[in-house]
Amino acid sequence: MLITCEKCQTRYNLAEHLLTKPVFKVRCSKCSHIFTVHRPDIQETPVLLPEEAAIPQQELRIIAISNQKGGVAKTSTTLNLGASLAKLGRKVLLVDFDMQSSLTISLGMGKKSRSFYDLLHVPGTKFQDVILKTPYQNLWLLPSNPNMALLAKKNIGEKNFEHILRNRLETIRNNIDHIVIDTPPSLEFFTLNALMASDLAIIPTQCEYLSMHGVSHLVEALSVINKLQDKKIAYRILITMFNGESTAAKVIYNKLKGKYRDALFNTVIELDQKIQESQIMNVPALQYNKDGAAAGQYLTLARELTGLVP
Repeated sequence: MLITCEKCQTRYNLAEHLLTKPVFKVRCSKCSHIFTVHRPDIQETPVLLPEEAAIPQQELRIIAISNQKGGVAKTSTTLNLGASLAKLGRKVLLVDFDMQSSLTISLGMGKKSRSFYDLLHVPGTKFQDVILKTPYQNLWLLPSNPNMALLAKKNIGEKNFEHILRNRLETIRNNIDHIVIDTPPSLEFFTLNALMASDLAIIPTQCEYLSMHGVSHLVEALSVINKLQDKKIAYRILITMFNGESTAAKVIYNKLKGKYRDALFNTVIELDQKIQESQIMNVPALQYNKDGAAAGQYLTLARELTGLVP
């Protein structure tokens, strides 16, 4: 719980479990001002449901990176988690399933590339015609291009349109260790297809108020999806761009831990300028600066993720 001294405006992070009374007085350690604090009436209820959040009893081949809130490092997580899994010796296919093509641009591979649209709507096109080998060992890319803007328009009215991506990926899933899908910041055609294709949804979030609500919305959507199908999509929440010096960030982090418990990755991705620099250079963080904080943390995340596999 975040409280502020009325006199000197010093902020404090007060542990809510220590608050035994609805109203109490506290003394500011900086200016000695005494003021009244009211305990929040609303208690966070854990939303983790075992059947929804549990890791499925098969290898996590297909992973969607998704959050309805933009600016939470979805593309950075897709690229750097994929590159880290490849570094550990896993064969990884990155799928740019966003018509903005951010993942493709981040790898510097956007010129004259084909996309999932071509695979679906250009006769005779096969996976080997659209998948590109990146400069990095064990890492491939299914790029996006401007044609992806037509994909939803052409298929949204089709029967089982939400399974278009899943049906295609099923034909290659046994030939590769992990398929990591980048999605747009909205729950519509592209994100729905990515989630329906996945064994696991990773939800990146900053420790910000609106980002936290984006997590809640996606968890609720996954709950609805899981009630409508036999295959259950597991989920894990990843803290990104974490500023350890921010009191507000620490408060929200503790709220997320209290609410989602074991559905939260142990690994936290810190705010790191090197990530932005690596994007400008069109390379993964590990290749740009392997000793950087975020680069090492994404590698730790890859190890944590593979450790979840039975």
